[in-house]
Amino acid sequence: MNWDDPTDNGAGERLVGSVADGEDQAVEAALRPKDLGEFIGQEKVREQLDLVLRAARARGATADHVLLSGAPGLGKTTLSMIIAAEMGAPIRITSGPAIQHAGDLASILSSLQEGEVLFLDEIHRMSRPAEEMLYMAMEDFRVDVIVGKGPGATAIPLELPPFTLVGATTRAGLLPPPLRDRFGFTAHMEFYGPAELERVVHRSAGLLDVEIDTDGAAEIAGRSRGTPRIANRLLRRVRDYAQVKADGLITQEIAAAALAVYEVDARGLDRLDRAVLEALLKLFGGGPVGLSTLAVAVGEERETVEEVAEPFLVREGLLARTPRGRVATPAAWAHLGLTPPRAQTAGNGQQDLFGA
Repeated sequence: MNWDDPTDNGAGERLVGSVADGEDQAVEAALRPKDLGEFIGQEKVREQLDLVLRAARARGATADHVLLSGAPGLGKTTLSMIIAAEMGAPIRITSGPAIQHAGDLASILSSLQEGEVLFLDEIHRMSRPAEEMLYMAMEDFRVDVIVGKGPGATAIPLELPPFTLVGATTRAGLLPPPLRDRFGFTAHMEFYGPAELERVVHRSAGLLDVEIDTDGAAEIAGRSRGTPRIANRLLRRVRDYAQVKADGLITQEIAAAALAVYEVDARGLDRLDRAVLEALLKLFGGGPVGLSTLAVAVGEERETVEEVAEPFLVREGLLARTPRGRVATPAAWAHLGLTPPRAQTAGNGQQDLFGA
């Protein structure tokens, strides 16, 4: 429904992972909304973007450059396609990692049509020479093509037709200020609430010809980690279960049973998330414990624990990062049905000096 496609972090496929694999990309293409009216969620972003696009159409001009930031799976790619559709313009899609040389970018820019939308995913991963070329292209619609080498090299200015750059990033802080400042409109995509995700599930179920009741949609939405891409993936797996184990109708009971098979619990935690929490609680008494030690305890790479499991656990208030190491919160003990050590204080995992 609302998604984008960052580069895989090497953690492997997860049902609650926010990276889109080949199957996800194919399904997403069929489920994507075609205009802002169909797009669910991100109310402020939709309202602001609608004003930007309407004003540009009224002036008969190309829209300002747009920067979209936020976690994977929230709708950055979808919004870029909607921008092109609303402006009645074609769209060219590429990504930062694919542009390693200034010549790669010059080739793309020189072939753009007037008013065309260029979607640059993971823009923060573009090479520095290409990035510097992009400054001039965005501001002056011009690039300097270097011909020759050494002292005899000359710069030939190449005029570009007006175009709209839509940049997407999961790490806005890595963008240099000169690049950020050249975007006329910036927006941060927020995680979705349960009610919005229920609407996403109902809409996708209709497009996939899946029968689902209100409680079934709520059950899936509650385990989707605030991300439409995950909601759609869970919906497809629950659909499979309902077709094989039931009469095809997805109810709350069917959804809960199906997601139990796939090891996604009521809060959206999967096997990796629970393994991290269980190691932290059962082996290290709730912490603090170093990241490398925690990774060894769960049999995963350090980067996998830090980049794949921790962000959601921190956002859910189940784990805290402290200068001394990772610490479990009281919510983590409660979620796993365990009793914290008596010496642990509520909230920060520090020892109670008075033994209370």
